[in-house]
Amino acid sequence: MHIATIGAAGMIGRKLSDRLVRDGALDGRAIGRLTLADVVPAESPAGFSGQADVWSGDFSDASEIQKLVDIRPDVIFHLAAIVSGEAEADFEKGYRINMDGMRHLLEAIRLAHLSDGYKPRLVFTSSLAVFGPPFPAIIPDEFHLTPATSYGTQKAICELLLADYSRKGFVDGVGIRLPTICVRPGKPNRAASGFFSGIIREPLNGVEAVLPVADTVRHWHASPRSAVGFLIHAAGLDTSRLGNDRSISMPGVSATVGDEIEALRKVAGERAVGLIRREPDEAIQRIVGGWAEQYDPRRALELGFRADASFEAIIRAHIEDEMGGKVAVD
Repeated sequence: MHIATIGAAGMIGRKLSDRLVRDGALDGRAIGRLTLADVVPAESPAGFSGQADVWSGDFSDASEIQKLVDIRPDVIFHLAAIVSGEAEADFEKGYRINMDGMRHLLEAIRLAHLSDGYKPRLVFTSSLAVFGPPFPAIIPDEFHLTPATSYGTQKAICELLLADYSRKGFVDGVGIRLPTICVRPGKPNRAASGFFSGIIREPLNGVEAVLPVADTVRHWHASPRSAVGFLIHAAGLDTSRLGNDRSISMPGVSATVGDEIEALRKVAGERAVGLIRREPDEAIQRIVGGWAEQYDPRRALELGFRADASFEAIIRAHIEDEMGGKVAVD
């Protein structure tokens, strides 16, 4: 099997590659080739005995996408995106990367299908930002797509394109709406949701973190470990069960910022919590205020997707996966 990942140099992309190499197979088929594509070169995963190709390029460029489709991967994971805060700040860049890149990919696949019947499984990472207010207390699977940000609009357009190209038989697509992935390792990115990870990751390392919103803000979370599990499961899913609705809201943990802090206190103690500094930011508050708080992911659960049991479990997964099981504070 040949698997290609667009956005392979990102955090989830790197973890996905490591998982694929560790498993050695996907949906019961041995993995013989990996193509890792991103705007910057991804790291070739250690221990892979098959062929691993690292590509770098601007994958909002139709010619770069065409090169990828020309090598006919069996499965394509499309993870690349301009994140929420940056897409809101840079309107043109957000549409070029998030929307045009997806359209170029689907169109290249369509033309290949018409040429020789090529029909890959395409797993697309969407976002719960496709939903917008007014919200019910709990968002059902059938809730309407009325995004309140440019990022959410771009993801919603991509979901509709994925559904239509799948309906026409050009591609076998699955869209997974990821919760906010927390705790993200490494340095903060420009996502408006970045503080959810920051107020856990930095204190665990003995570093001060800034909290720009109130403790009462509630959000939907999943760990990086669960996000990779969602992708793997989506790649092997029986898509006949999806019908024409190809995008699915993933399960997660609904927690307030206060719940996060209490979980941190339980895992790492008062000293870690004391490293959180409250500094309100109206721009972030405005963006986050347009997000839903809790979901009923019944469809995903029926399809076999699974997430973390609690926010404490999310923190402990980060400590195990990123910190060798130890924290820097008592």
